[in-house]
Amino acid sequence: MLQDPRVNKVAQQLVHHSVKVQAGDHILIRFTIDSKPLVRALITEIYALGAYPHTLMYDDEVKRYLLEGVSPKQAEADLTWQMKLYEQMDASILIIGENNDSEFAQIEAQRFSEYSKIMRPASEYVVKNLRWVLLNWPTYAAAQKAGMSLEAYADYVFAVSSVDYQQMGKAMSALKTLMEATNQVHITAPGTDLTFSIQNIPAIPCAGECNIPDGEVFTAPIKTSVQGTIRYNTPCPYRGKVYHDVTFTFKDGKIVEATADDSEGLNHILDTDEGARYIGEFALGVNPLITKPMGDILFDEKITGSFHFTPGAAYEDEADNGNRSSVHWDLVLIQTPEYGGGNIYFDGRLIRENGRFVLPELEALNPENLLHTT
Repeated sequence: MLQDPRVNKVAQQLVHHSVKVQAGDHILIRFTIDSKPLVRALITEIYALGAYPHTLMYDDEVKRYLLEGVSPKQAEADLTWQMKLYEQMDASILIIGENNDSEFAQIEAQRFSEYSKIMRPASEYVVKNLRWVLLNWPTYAAAQKAGMSLEAYADYVFAVSSVDYQQMGKAMSALKTLMEATNQVHITAPGTDLTFSIQNIPAIPCAGECNIPDGEVFTAPIKTSVQGTIRYNTPCPYRGKVYHDVTFTFKDGKIVEATADDSEGLNHILDTDEGARYIGEFALGVNPLITKPMGDILFDEKITGSFHFTPGAAYEDEADNGNRSSVHWDLVLIQTPEYGGGNIYFDGRLIRENGRFVLPELEALNPENLLHTT
């Protein structure tokens, strides 16, 4: 069977740039059945380096069957064997590929939440102890959500997966430095006037090491510093349901008012626990090939000229503001002219206007300067 050379190129990106496989490493590849061409290329590439590939296939429909009747005792057994598996690995490559974005929509929220809470140590172990990367594989469902044919969507996925992430990482260094020297952030856009502090919280560049596609620099606001209102202008998916026109009003960091096309459902999410009404992440998106939302957060949060402002848990080991929650919900606001524009100020200084960086040291992050592929 002929192998698309673009698949081999993505495999090389994952193996060499993202998880940096070395001889003797044990690499876990978790995948959906549609992604077998990439799994084949990954196995070949890993063996060529003298490392050991291991595979584990999963299916969202099968997982839904399990979740419909899962008990805490069963979840704890799942956690035990997953931990034993992960403890033997050096790196993890996770390939997702949705065939139905609403597969878990009918799962009782409490059951889903309890299962996720029990299993959380496994995902935390991977994040904290392994080199890892997450990739979206093109499927008919994802293409439909993006409003494209499968062929056009696959072309798009391969293109954004092959951006020169090394160049992007170098360009991000100036933004990291600026964010870590900043106290007050002020953001304006239609329906949005927001202020908060990011003082003394690290800024983390993301350039293809953990996500493909990638392209963001994230930090977190001081938990009680957020004041004002934000109106997101993209679809906001959460566990199989998509919310629109989401608007939050903050007082001393807490979301005190929340509205959307389904305000009741929105507030139910925010009432999951105390931390769900506080923000755990603030990030600027810079991927030059991702320019419009399609309801897939792995792509949408990287949109050039966007930022995301995330209710729920902070990244405890990277950019921690102390907020803890079982929720981490990335919601995106685009500030390019097509989406109404908007400005970002750091300590009163305009750093991005209508989605474009205006400071000389940040211009390397504007789309035309990042449009190179490996």
